[in-house]
Amino acid sequence: MTRIATFNVNGVNGRLPVLLKWLGESDYDIVCLQELKTSDDKFPIDAIREAGYGAIWHGQKSYNGVAILARGMEPVERRRGLPGDPDDTHSRY
Repeated sequence: MTRIATFNVNGVNGRLPVLLKWLGESDYDIVCLQELKTSDDKFPIDAIREAGYGAIWHGQKSYNGVAILARGMEPVERRRGLPGDPDDTHSRY
């Protein structure tokens, strides 16, 4: 059985120690993060990988941002943004 969880991190870099501790103590296969509040280039992918998860993310400095973590594998991006909304600039999907 696949276990899935969501986590509103309210700033992934500021809460990284809490996130990593939670990932180490939990048994989730898929973790969906929201409110990353960081740009794509500042997403802590190395720390996430060291915790045993692959990740794909869509960040936005100071606001929004989402990520999908998969234990032991790299998620595959199928789509970025909300379908039918070419002006979506909010990194929520």
